[in-house]
Amino acid sequence: MLAISDLHVSHAENRALVESLRPGAAGDWLLVAGDVAERVHDVEWALGLLKDRFATVIWAPGNHELWTTPGDPDRARGEERYRKLVQVCRRIGVLTPEDPYAVWTGAGGPATVVPLFLLYDYSFRDPHTTKEESLAQAYRLGVVCTDEILLSPDPHPSREAWCRARLRETEARLDARDPTLPTILVNHFPLLREHTRILRHQVFAQWCGTEHTADWHLRYQAAAVVYGHLHIPRTTWHDGVRFEEVSLGYPRERRHRQAWPPLRQILPAPR
Repeated sequence: MLAISDLHVSHAENRALVESLRPGAAGDWLLVAGDVAERVHDVEWALGLLKDRFATVIWAPGNHELWTTPGDPDRARGEERYRKLVQVCRRIGVLTPEDPYAVWTGAGGPATVVPLFLLYDYSFRDPHTTKEESLAQAYRLGVVCTDEILLSPDPHPSREAWCRARLRETEARLDARDPTLPTILVNHFPLLREHTRILRHQVFAQWCGTEHTADWHLRYQAAAVVYGHLHIPRTTWHDGVRFEEVSLGYPRERRHRQAWPPLRQILPAPR
């Protein structure tokens, strides 16, 4: 079982790299933890290409897939856009957070693979500030997530309201899963605030997750947690659970960091 996120295939260099990806062996699964592209047709192209090569592809959305950009011919927004992406994935045979959880029975298994769509609720901000104060600080510093402009929460009144709805729906499904199997949790955003401490601009953390998932790696018996969004690939351990940040990221970022394989092995656990 392999994983990647933040493909950003609108960049020609990333598109070429995605075209080069191949499984290591027949039967390999691929987890894609969001930010494939901004336009629906690019998401379909990339995931369709990968589904033709890997035995199973499982996608969890990032924030970029949910953007409604000015030049995009598809004007779907918010929940409607997410549901459209789910339908695209189902048409090409890619599993989503809306589908029954698949069970990996290969090496390192069995394990229930859980793609998550949870968004964020600004709770990763400085605890001594309100949301309004934290946003104001971000605008003063010029460190503002583009979601504030392009990610509509429609029909929800706010992104944090959409996050709350997603948390409720997801918790109900996770509580109903087979509790005898460990899980592989796959989310675009970090489940732990601790992972955002590495960010250069701490004020950006408010767009990176929710405090409500702080115990999910224990509560849902995670064998591993896969995430992206930060564009800082690394392996960390918390409470004995392995966390893998699997971002491909932007070409300019890869030129300034140590070489890291684009596909990360999740199961069996690397030695």
